[in-house]
Amino acid sequence: MSGLILLVVLLALLVIAGLWIAGVYNGLVRLRNLVQEAWRQIDAELTRRHDLIPNLVKIVQKYASHERSTLDAVVTARAAVVAVGGSVPQQAVREGALSVALGRLFAAAQTYPELKADQNFLALQTELIDTEDGVAAGRRFYNSNVRELNTRVESFPAKVLAVVFHVDRAEYFELMDTAELEAVQASFGPGGSRPAESDHGVSAGSTRVGPVETP
Repeated sequence: MSGLILLVVLLALLVIAGLWIAGVYNGLVRLRNLVQEAWRQIDAELTRRHDLIPNLVKIVQKYASHERSTLDAVVTARAAVVAVGGSVPQQAVREGALSVALGRLFAAAQTYPELKADQNFLALQTELIDTEDGVAAGRRFYNSNVRELNTRVESFPAKVLAVVFHVDRAEYFELMDTAELEAVQASFGPGGSRPAESDHGVSAGSTRVGPVETP
């Protein structure tokens, strides 16, 4: 009789342990899926921005062909973000560099009245501003989910199961400050440059370097 009771107790403990493991695992998978979905939202906004830039360059060339170096910087930065993958922090550096190049282009556009009055240019400017706002909102949502996932992965006892089931920490997506971006421009290339890390594992600063609105 005592043997039967012991067996029942052991089976009960195994069931409880199994349910606990399943619960922790499902929670980790849910958070990982949220991070991936949030990143897809950012990627969609970034792709939209990349697709708008060629038309923007064509319009600016029509009115401001003398701004060759500024236009080339935008084209080069866009080519870098489109052609190169890399880690999330590396992508953030390249996207930040593209934002800086776009900011300089829109600043230069202020000296060309005909360009500023072009309706296609104004429409693209508005779309790019909306897109950057979308990226900023998506970044906040993404980083919030990354923070929750990383906290769970690093906490005991979930940390043990995360190792067993290969659920890894995710990387934050933050843009560097303008000064930091300009400091790495010289080394900016296909190999990328990893930003200085903060407590979150990425650059602490984030900035929105977007188009300058026309008066």
